[in-house]
Amino acid sequence: MVGFGVVGRALAEKIVSEREELVSKFGLKPRIVAVADSSGALVDERGVDIERALEAKKRYRYLARAMPNNVVKTPLEELLENFDYDVLVETTPTNIVDGEPGLTYIKIALSMGKSVVTTNKGPLALALPALTEMADRNGAILRFSGTVGGGTPILDFGRMCQSGDEVVKVEGILNGTTNYVLTRMYSDGLDFDEALIEAQKAGYAEKDPSMDVEGFDTACKLVIIANYVMGLTVTLKDVEIRGIKGVTYGQLKELAKSGKTVKLLGTIDKEHGLLTVQSREVDLTDPLCVWGTLNAVTFHMEKLGSETIVGKGAGGAETAVAIVRDLIIVKRFLMDSLGGLPLKSL
Repeated sequence: MVGFGVVGRALAEKIVSEREELVSKFGLKPRIVAVADSSGALVDERGVDIERALEAKKRYRYLARAMPNNVVKTPLEELLENFDYDVLVETTPTNIVDGEPGLTYIKIALSMGKSVVTTNKGPLALALPALTEMADRNGAILRFSGTVGGGTPILDFGRMCQSGDEVVKVEGILNGTTNYVLTRMYSDGLDFDEALIEAQKAGYAEKDPSMDVEGFDTACKLVIIANYVMGLTVTLKDVEIRGIKGVTYGQLKELAKSGKTVKLLGTIDKEHGLLTVQSREVDLTDPLCVWGTLNAVTFHMEKLGSETIVGKGAGGAETAVAIVRDLIIVKRFLMDSLGGLPLKSL
């Protein structure tokens, strides 16, 4: 496990608290042989004492501060190249400038034929086609369910829509922070700045909210959907992006008279090859018109029409569910590749 923040800790807590259920329901018994945060890594081939690591992180914030004699300072790149593991779970913070450090960690693992589960949108938004090719070439699998919709299975739902039909267009609210801001503006008459401050106090928005309100988070998720669901070969530079900063309460109040509001929508138009993120008018009766921090995505299909999935878009516990879902798929993939032989650590 590389990355031991909100999502990484939520995954560790789930593995500890649901150990018997994971084994009985899914045959999943992960042995965590290394866990790393920005201060260093705990390493043990027999299995890291994850409960102790969780307590240390909670009390001291950094593993090295809590357990200076147990944390190794070996560069993570070197650890990934030389340590024995089946799968890398990568949950470092998103960086859309160059995807680092997560991009390097993912590349190292895939180049060695190690499978990867990630919740990091940055590397995927910048290089998903290349990473998928790398995984295929080296007999590995790359999974990233938690990058879109948290625990809501938006990506796999889209894949099911694509089965036996063709998804020709996707529209969706993919960012809970902006949806919360627009909801508070619409329902309580707040202006943009007031609603954003409230979102920050509630923990929905970061101190620097630009990734969300300027539309980049939605754009990253749009790229992932376009590649994974629709088979397009696109990256972040292919998306036209405009955020919600220009939306006013006066605009929302006027639209409400005609049964409409404004939402930040990500759209993929396969026919015209267009990916856009922008504030758009939406009917209050539209399935996409969800409130609070909810996400909603509509898949428009050639023959079957439209299907919409709605659910929580983020959260550590929710995203941990997506990681476990991916680990189950990775385990099946690895067992198939080994002809059913047991794995060392899954």
